[in-house]
Amino acid sequence: MSARSDHARAPFPARRTVLAGTGAGVLAATVLPATAARASADAAQGGAPLGEYDVVVVGSGASGMTAALTAAKRGLSVLVVEKAPTFGGSAARSGAGIWLPNNSVILGAGVPDTPEKAAAYLAAVVGPDVPAERQRAFLANGPRMLDFVMANSPLRFRFMDGYSDYYPNLPGGLPNGRSIEPDQIDGNVLGAELGRLNPAYMPVPAGMVVFSQDYKWLNLAAVTAKGLAVSTECLARGTKAALRGEKPLTMGQALAAGLRAGLMRAGVPVWLNSPLVDLVQEGGAVTGVVVENEGSRGVVRARKGVIIGSGGFEHNAAMRAQYQQQPIGTEWSVGAKENTGDGIRAGQRAGAALALMEDAWWGPSIPLPGEPYFCLAERTLPGGLMVNANGTRFVNEAAPYSDVVHVMYEKDRGASGSHIPAWLIVDQNYRNRYLFKDILPTLAFPDAWYEAGAAKKAWTWDALAGQIGVPAAALRATLGRFNAQAWNGSDPDFHRGDTAYDHYYTDPNVQPNSCLAPVWVPPFYAFKIVPGDLGTKGGIVTDARARALRADGSVIRGLWAAGNASAAVMGHSYAGAGSTIGPAMTFGYVAANDIADA
Repeated sequence: MSARSDHARAPFPARRTVLAGTGAGVLAATVLPATAARASADAAQGGAPLGEYDVVVVGSGASGMTAALTAAKRGLSVLVVEKAPTFGGSAARSGAGIWLPNNSVILGAGVPDTPEKAAAYLAAVVGPDVPAERQRAFLANGPRMLDFVMANSPLRFRFMDGYSDYYPNLPGGLPNGRSIEPDQIDGNVLGAELGRLNPAYMPVPAGMVVFSQDYKWLNLAAVTAKGLAVSTECLARGTKAALRGEKPLTMGQALAAGLRAGLMRAGVPVWLNSPLVDLVQEGGAVTGVVVENEGSRGVVRARKGVIIGSGGFEHNAAMRAQYQQQPIGTEWSVGAKENTGDGIRAGQRAGAALALMEDAWWGPSIPLPGEPYFCLAERTLPGGLMVNANGTRFVNEAAPYSDVVHVMYEKDRGASGSHIPAWLIVDQNYRNRYLFKDILPTLAFPDAWYEAGAAKKAWTWDALAGQIGVPAAALRATLGRFNAQAWNGSDPDFHRGDTAYDHYYTDPNVQPNSCLAPVWVPPFYAFKIVPGDLGTKGGIVTDARARALRADGSVIRGLWAAGNASAAVMGHSYAGAGSTIGPAMTFGYVAANDIADA
């Protein structure tokens, strides 16, 4: 569905239609002056009138499309405006893990979750940073949202069995996890609209159907029987889909496609290439949006409300410099490139308070040429360790990715350059066994990685130290101590391997600790590690009903926010895989229902 075809259906009546038929004089005396007044106001706000809907949703990511689908199914007229030429935002690029305690999918799979466990765990993870009422709203509405989405779209979901909560040792934490991901979807359900789906951050290998949960085992295909079996299964799924004439989608591609298919069925238009310019305010309330559409600026009226789901500000260098610690780089983020904080800034101009702007959904990343690589398994698999500029370890490499970057920043503060960049060091034994990004075991890394300074290679520890600029004696001492601990299977320095989460991306054949193996077989490799992210997590402050709030706690009438355009319900932490998308979809659902219930 093109922006033009959607635009053509905008419910703004022509003059001759209004005047036609019985009672034309009465209508002319009442409707036309009001229409003229609105058109005049629209011109003053930013352009010609482009239409009027009950709800306008800004952004077509997970939060925006869930909100739009909910509003439409509640009987409201809805428009989605999207800055990019594609739909899906960062969600479409992602692995699409979704963290939702007590949802029907995990309960059906036998996960021993309860509302009490979930509440205790979330409170322990988040702490006092997020009001308890907002935490309760997420936990109560998440399962309802998921059932609603499954009832009103082709989406179905799978339990990510074994993907532990990130802090399973905290009260209510589940070592087997609570996360789900989308099941396979046939892209043909979208027709021509499939061509407008935002591409994945890492495309699935051709001919295969891969779920997020499979990557754990694909990394181990060369060294474990289960890894080989999962790889074979992924290929078999791809073959079956091809024989059926399907265009199989999984992970973020499936999530975005499934939500878009739901919007198509519900008749919700999505205007692409239509960036938000500003919010329309009248009498202290938000009553519409100013957008660019098909090369012209205009106003879309929202009779009941505007929901901002436009993502974070990870690709806005000025905002990152204003709010976040240096060094920081827009080029280190894997979030959708259109995420430049447009909705956040518009909300701020409308009077909204902002929070958590200093934080992001961090992850140790390698600044590869062209695009950064967000490290998950690579820093956790046995046979590797991270060092700082002094050549010493400073963190549990297998800890939740956001925590690792928090440590990098905390320890770099006051001694700039001491921990950013850091270096991930592995040996040839590691390379012979494990997938690295999409490079198969034993294969050489691309020359471009070395030319960009993102990777180094040397035949001795001392030579490697020289290449990465750390003291050789310190690196020798670090590797000697690490190797002794690895042989014993314990890490008293940083406790790598002490939790179930630490062991998720590891090699079960390595004993006694699947997280730890010595780094001793030359040649040795080092990879530059910088504080990358999946997106920023600060934004508009909202209440338990997803309503935008001013600094004094008062509600901005007509304005709601969800997803990375709002301050995260996770606060400064990260409960489990999908702690971005689960709350984003939930509060999009909450916002739309709040509007419909008014």
